[in-house]
Amino acid sequence: QVQLAESGGGLVQAGDSLRLSCAASGLTFNIYAMGWFRQAPGKERDFVGTIKWSTGFIYYADSVKGRFTISRDNAKNTVYLQINSLKPEDTAVYYCVAKRSDSPQDRNIYGTTDYAYWGQGTQVTVSS
Repeated sequence: QVQLAESGGGLVQAGDSLRLSCAASGLTFNIYAMGWFRQAPGKERDFVGTIKWSTGFIYYADSVKGRFTISRDNAKNTVYLQINSLKPEDTAVYYCVAKRSDSPQDRNIYGTTDYAYWGQGTQVTVSS
């Protein structure tokens, strides 16, 4: 079965950086999209970004462009989320997600219901 395991969260100060990791197992290479959602206290889960594994194309939410970077390590079957210049508003549980996406034309990547596989989440807390 597909399993996703996030790590790298923690308590940091505004302006710090973090790199979150998501190690995946059970995925079929090149036919999945992997990415990140986050859920701040009292809010719904929001799309952060995702990468189409086959093409390497990355899609970001407008709210995180310029500070968040998604990358991957094919050998480790791992996706990363580099977060720079953290702000208190970035405080959230960050979830790794994956879905089958065997077509470059697949645009169903922005909603929680678009993803079949979810990690348990890693907490990022940013103090001011």
